[in-house]
Amino acid sequence: MRFDGYDTEGFYDEVFDSQGKPRPGADLLIQRVNALPESELQRRQKAAERALLNLGITFNVYGSEAQTEKIFPFDIVPRIVQAKEWEIIERGLKQRIKALNSFIDDVYNDQNILKDGIVPAELVLSADGFRKPCIGLKPPGGIWCHITGTDLVRGGDGEYYVLEDNLRCPSGVSYVLENRMLMKRTFPMVFDACSVQPVTDYPSRLLDMLQGLANPGVRIPNVVVWTPGIYNSAYFEHSFLSQQMGVPLVEGGDLVVKDGEVMMRTTKGLERVDVIYRRIDDDFMDPTTFRADSMLGVPGLMKAYSAGKVALANAPGTGVADDKAVYAYVPEIIRYYLDEEPIINNVPTYACWREDDRQYVLENLDKLVVKAVNESGGYGMLVGPHSTVAEQEEFAKRIKANPRTYIAQPTLALSRVPVLVDDHFEGRHVDLRPYILYGAKSTYVLPGGLTRVALKKGSLVVNSSQGGGSKDTWVLNAEGGPSPESALQKEEGL
Repeated sequence: MRFDGYDTEGFYDEVFDSQGKPRPGADLLIQRVNALPESELQRRQKAAERALLNLGITFNVYGSEAQTEKIFPFDIVPRIVQAKEWEIIERGLKQRIKALNSFIDDVYNDQNILKDGIVPAELVLSADGFRKPCIGLKPPGGIWCHITGTDLVRGGDGEYYVLEDNLRCPSGVSYVLENRMLMKRTFPMVFDACSVQPVTDYPSRLLDMLQGLANPGVRIPNVVVWTPGIYNSAYFEHSFLSQQMGVPLVEGGDLVVKDGEVMMRTTKGLERVDVIYRRIDDDFMDPTTFRADSMLGVPGLMKAYSAGKVALANAPGTGVADDKAVYAYVPEIIRYYLDEEPIINNVPTYACWREDDRQYVLENLDKLVVKAVNESGGYGMLVGPHSTVAEQEEFAKRIKANPRTYIAQPTLALSRVPVLVDDHFEGRHVDLRPYILYGAKSTYVLPGGLTRVALKKGSLVVNSSQGGGSKDTWVLNAEGGPSPESALQKEEGL
């Protein structure tokens, strides 16, 4: 199999330029693939898929009559990001998360940005992620959003844009780590020669950040990962991260608040918990504070948290900043708190609660992507150019009935990457979700993150729940030389 005849079809391609020539850093990979014997790449693809199955790397699919568990589709041709590009992305993400954290802290305390009219108070206070019980909270170090997954897209102009922010319980980092393991088995020599920045130290960095949230007097903080249970769509990731960090995986029934402290039930009795990495939505955390009918929560948890007896990552209430309506104001939020211009721009956004924007959207539904602000996973969307007249009419009714809950954006010509389709390569659209760890001492951006692929030809929806898959993302080192990750593994005898 060769890349001969691969057509970018006028889209920005992450591997080939507009003349069909390899982009910097992709030469070795393309040469290696072109040199493989007939059917060898398909064999390696199938081997990777078997490995995913054997490792249990799956996600749950809801919405059908029976809940099903699927392997997360994986394509073995990696995405390559140049060192200079990544340097800009990294700076832009650090800037963005710093501003958003300041925004969350302000919203739940002084509310200066609302009083100054930079962001409409009504918009923020009516956001689905705004939590009244969080007003007045002071999380450790003033940090609310410890783990963030920010979705980026590259447009036809070759520039990166922020598509959305995920500050509640962002998922997918386990696939980044497993994808890297598969790629090092599939193309070990190419990986080593390309000098790829490492990702395998993410669990240790995550643990260090979480331990740093504990009260200073605690010598060895007791950290746990809190999962809703085996039926959650990201349960594989919850168990994977707890295993990689070497900390307990708990459910609500394993925790209890006693004498104002959070305790974990063990075979040896109760043990104090200092830090909880929670992968459960705000509403279900504490039935005495949020939803009274929650069977997953821990009664009294928020009281213990407010008293500083336990740390939570992410802090409850962070969802106010990843509301798609608030997203439209992030450039202003950056300017307000940091007095800086955004390094990475938003996708141009029409807010349907603004009369002029709403009128424009209603007149151009066939050209725009319309999103419900409280939906995720590719649901609640209208992709105008791929929609029917009936679907456009239905969305027009929804927008007129409740304009607060809809935004619209131009249909971007998302960048593409080559994907193995039977015995040849075809271009498929992608996005990129880097993960940011925001700690008291430093901010770490995982090099590359999760590249999600819209495996259906022509589709712009990359979500796994909508048939999307993933690729490994290779962020190259500026200085070249062997991959630090490979060198690290050699030192460890791997």
